[in-house]
Amino acid sequence: MNMQHSQRLFERALAVIPGGVNSPVRAFGAVGGQPPFIAQADGARLRDVDGNDYIDYVCSWGAVILGHAAPVVVQAVRAAATRGLSYGAPTAAEVELAETLCRLVPGLERVRLVNSGTEATMSAIRLARAATGRKVLVKFAGCYHGHADSLLVNAGSGALTFGVPSSPGVPSELAALTLTAPYNDLRAVEVLFADRGAEIAAVIVEPVAGNMGCVLPRPGFLEGLRQLCTAHGAVLIFDEVMTGFRVALGGAQARFGVTADLVTLGKVIGGGLPVGAYGGRADLMEQMAPAGPVYQAGTLSGNPLATAAGLATLSQVQQPGFYEQLEQTAATLTAGLQAAADAAGVPFCTVHVGGMFGLFLRPTPPRDLVEAQQADVAAFGRLFGALLAQGVYLAPSAFEAGFVTAAHDTAVIAATIQGARDAFAAR
Repeated sequence: MNMQHSQRLFERALAVIPGGVNSPVRAFGAVGGQPPFIAQADGARLRDVDGNDYIDYVCSWGAVILGHAAPVVVQAVRAAATRGLSYGAPTAAEVELAETLCRLVPGLERVRLVNSGTEATMSAIRLARAATGRKVLVKFAGCYHGHADSLLVNAGSGALTFGVPSSPGVPSELAALTLTAPYNDLRAVEVLFADRGAEIAAVIVEPVAGNMGCVLPRPGFLEGLRQLCTAHGAVLIFDEVMTGFRVALGGAQARFGVTADLVTLGKVIGGGLPVGAYGGRADLMEQMAPAGPVYQAGTLSGNPLATAAGLATLSQVQQPGFYEQLEQTAATLTAGLQAAADAAGVPFCTVHVGGMFGLFLRPTPPRDLVEAQQADVAAFGRLFGALLAQGVYLAPSAFEAGFVTAAHDTAVIAATIQGARDAFAAR
């Protein structure tokens, strides 16, 4: 595979960008080699600057649920751009997007648009602390909620891949206000509440953990968190930046039947453009400025391009059968990958939910971070390289979920499975 142009671009990037990438999860340090520099994308495929084509399972980290350059989204963004890129003033489109979110997401009575998932989660936590008058946050080992200081404690995603679960620069005094428990371990959370319940402002959780692979909640786990938070007067925050509109039309709350107090959203609701949101109970959200005293602001929040892309995307995911087809695509893909691994005698397992999936080089699906880290990371690196050579692009980390889109048709899935057979045989 020729990557001369990517190599030159990476060398230039190293001279002006830390590590050569603008987000650590784009680096190939965990799998070896260097990242291809992407020139364009269409549907389920990417093309790099050297002309190499890839079937894409990163999909802008889950954001492009319709596929790259979906005509309905491109047309909406073009139309919005002709009217101006940003106003710093209210628009009708942001009201329509907020109304759509409140209609589709359980428990969303008020919502505030922001520019990223990190902004959404840090704002939700500030609100929870203000509303409860408490300081302590409970999160789960391996769950990633953005790079705000309070959240870079036992984090997942890039922090896990690069072995920095607690980043330098996070004051120890602030880190001390974040308690961690194993994902799926309700008893551990019960112990934390028994010990420090009067101090706990909020519990934040990925309802499906997508930043240590794709780890599903055990039956009763999310329900138990709901009960504990209600009993102790704490705020339950579902971080649905990844699962929102990915695992079901109403997100994980709709799929699992558990309603949080606050929900954070991102990715899909921007249709590929930068956007985030947080929302929930009206009595909580009405404490945000200017309605209340809790401050948060953003010049580009609800900007016309992102809202146009989001509205166009959400109009499509509401079509009958959309999520049934998306889940069937993920099921067909993971079944094919499992069969390819089994034929090669490789310890391997898969997980899928909605349009998300996880691959683990271990015999059984993990239940928490400890089990996720028992997967063979070195073997994943070899598999990643072999699949890339076959034109299949996964996230360059053993601790990231993968995604399918509406553009991943039967031919794309069949080509991926054949590539996996060759990759497993080659490794």
